[in-house]
Amino acid sequence: MPDTNKAKSKKTGKGKAKDSAKGLAKDSAKGSTKDSVEDSVKDSAQAKARRAVAAGVRIAFRGEPDEKGLDFPRAWVEFPDPADDEQVFRCDLTWLTSRWTCIFGSGCQGIQEGRADDGCCTLGAHFSDEDDEQRVAEHVARLTPELWQFHEVGTTTGWTQFDDDGEKQTRRWQGSCIFQNRPGFAGGAGCSLHILALREGREPLETKPDVCWQLPVRRTYDWIDRPDDTRVLQVSIGEYDRRGWGPGGHDLHWWCTSATSAHGAGEPVYVSYRAELTELMGKQGYEALVELCEARMAAQLPMAPHPADPV
Repeated sequence: MPDTNKAKSKKTGKGKAKDSAKGLAKDSAKGSTKDSVEDSVKDSAQAKARRAVAAGVRIAFRGEPDEKGLDFPRAWVEFPDPADDEQVFRCDLTWLTSRWTCIFGSGCQGIQEGRADDGCCTLGAHFSDEDDEQRVAEHVARLTPELWQFHEVGTTTGWTQFDDDGEKQTRRWQGSCIFQNRPGFAGGAGCSLHILALREGREPLETKPDVCWQLPVRRTYDWIDRPDDTRVLQVSIGEYDRRGWGPGGHDLHWWCTSATSAHGAGEPVYVSYRAELTELMGKQGYEALVELCEARMAAQLPMAPHPADPV
């Protein structure tokens, strides 16, 4: 991809995606829920996930694999960005209209065997840039021992570390991200930054590292050369499947996006991830997406449904 100022600004502004496979393969995300603060703080469970868990149990009894694989028909749509005539959106309607939901704490098997309670937070989260780290640091400063299980460790010996390649990330402590409260903690299991956001009436995307709130939605960029010698920046919004993690994604113990147990929510992804998609696409871009998703949902037989969705 040519290194242009426009492409740089799209990748490093607020709401940016850290889309390199290397970086995101090491990043973690907690399920973003719009349920009540009480539910999230007490048990990090989502009411909408219960139906998905039940569906997963039925699948397990039938002896069928939970994950449905990577290669299946998808319905993509491309449309101009209403707010920028120099770029277009390319969106995966199969994923965005699917009934996926985060089932962290409610049936999630985790990306590492034997650590289901970690969800996808086992590896910690890399920062997309200095602005991302600084934003998170401002919210970390407001965490209290009542909200953050490892508050004393994090505030006295640090909550960041460098990986083997010299890249900065949240510190791993006792096998997982230091911000992850373990089951049984009085303040609630799950991401302490997520809990902080809900306590304060914020969207979790405001307090968590970029990669954490974006997963499992993936945003990528490509410059497209057109036959008339013009160029347009194509912004793709789709499913962050195993391949998105890079080669190591195939070695994950479990991944939720194609897992039947994580599909069955009452709302499709484009609705449940309204805040995140608005941040990634802008208000006008998201509104245009909603119209296209609603048209697809209204169709009697939508083309290329997600194979993990309930029949």
